[in-house]
Amino acid sequence: MDTILIGIAGGTGSGKTTLANKLVDSFGKNEVSVLRHDNYYKSHDEISYEERAKLNYDHPDAFDTELLCEHIKALKGGQSIRMPVYDYTEHNRSKETVTVNPAPVVLLEGILIFAEKSLCDLMEIKVFVDTDADVRILRRIVRDVKKRGRSLDSVIEQYLATVKPMHEQFVEPSKRQADIIIPEGGKNRVALDMLIQRVRRHLETESL
Repeated sequence: MDTILIGIAGGTGSGKTTLANKLVDSFGKNEVSVLRHDNYYKSHDEISYEERAKLNYDHPDAFDTELLCEHIKALKGGQSIRMPVYDYTEHNRSKETVTVNPAPVVLLEGILIFAEKSLCDLMEIKVFVDTDADVRILRRIVRDVKKRGRSLDSVIEQYLATVKPMHEQFVEPSKRQADIIIPEGGKNRVALDMLIQRVRRHLETESL
């Protein structure tokens, strides 16, 4: 199988997941597999919940990049992998895993994936979703409070303490690695259609 890896990066709440989901919907799960960078946060069973809550989760060092690279190479080699599952309510990796099967197209979605050269070297296409900061923070607040059980105060505190400075230090500069920059992500129909056509050409070539 000639697998291509498409990296989808961008700031928090930029629309990366929406873009990835629309690509999957356009082709189906048999042709597109998805890896979420957030699931590769390092496990911290050795420290308490209170200590885990204080860690900087917006720095590249927070992720198990070595494991992620191994999993990408396995998928490209035609092997299924067991992707970790991260529990946001516990600030730790859970005991569960999700089986991800190899496919002609693998999407890797995450904030900091372009900040790691080892990951960039494995990507055939790099897409950066560019969205205004005020829109992104509002989306993050809604997501973390409603879906992840966070308090409003804790979301705001984390944003000011680590999310914003780490975005400026790592995420925004990593945009230079992108092959394609898409304003507003999945809501940008023109850019989405262009990306869909690129993926379709690969799938048609793969089927010959």
